[in-house]
Amino acid sequence: MSLDPLLAGTVIPAHPLALTAARELDERRQRALTRYYLAAGAGGIAVGVHTTQFAIREAGLLKPVLALAAETAEEAGRDITMVAGACGPVAQAVAEAELAAELGYDAVLLSPVVPGASERDLLDRAQAVGRVLPVIGFYLQRAIGGPVLSRAFWRELADQPSTAAIKVAPFDRYLTLDVAHGVAAADRRDEVALYTGNDDHILGDLLAGLPGGLRFRGGLLGQWAVWTRAAVRLLERVRTDPAALQERALELTDANAAVFDAAHGFAGCIAGVHEVLRRQGLLEGVWCLDPEEGLSPGQAEELTRVSAAYPWLTDDDFVAEHLDDWLA
Repeated sequence: MSLDPLLAGTVIPAHPLALTAARELDERRQRALTRYYLAAGAGGIAVGVHTTQFAIREAGLLKPVLALAAETAEEAGRDITMVAGACGPVAQAVAEAELAAELGYDAVLLSPVVPGASERDLLDRAQAVGRVLPVIGFYLQRAIGGPVLSRAFWRELADQPSTAAIKVAPFDRYLTLDVAHGVAAADRRDEVALYTGNDDHILGDLLAGLPGGLRFRGGLLGQWAVWTRAAVRLLERVRTDPAALQERALELTDANAAVFDAAHGFAGCIAGVHEVLRRQGLLEGVWCLDPEEGLSPGQAEELTRVSAAYPWLTDDDFVAEHLDDWLA
């Protein structure tokens, strides 16, 4: 495990949480998910992030879930980048980074949600975490609590020696460009890998150039937690045949609207990911730690629609071929 795949550019799924009907960790299916992502060709995995459900911390599941993914990833026998999510104020974020380092993780995806924190506070926090593990900065969309951050913030974050990458996920063109302008002005601009986290604009980000000649090198995405084999092939086509992908960009955004439940303000975002994986047999149900969290009205029908409309996007046959081995 190393930072090499991250820096080169790759597919990094945001790892979901497999639960039983009693809302307890389903270790067998949690391992199966990790095996699926690695078999699909992902160059990394992000664990303990939004898609894994931040409530794993209160449920006492952070360490077991991180450990399970790290142990299972060793089976791959190839170089991958293991990313651990960290959140909270400085002491909590540093402690979570120390846990990740202890378990063999390569980098920390640092949530920007710290109530009352200034940009200087967030930069100092990133520096403290960076003394433990390399940092992946994170621009989180405002709809789920992310703060608005300036170009100057992103420039200074990029110039911190411990910053390896930035996940750009504000779901906003203007704010996305702010990150790019900030990084382009940094002394370390070529040492920081930009990753799209804009699940609503994945191909648009990957195909487009950015200020200062920068480009997105890959994606760290909840969307890529499903149909991952297709996502790996898609990134390959971005590099070899980008002209053929313009129509695909709109189709992928349409599919993401169903998975992430854009129609209901992303209320069914995590459950939508779970439902795709349930239909493939990787998960037993769509259960989340919060009993109130589930599919929104009409979301299941939308998932059926986009799966049928865009067969190039799915990898059901690939999963069916290997599922028994991953569940073993």
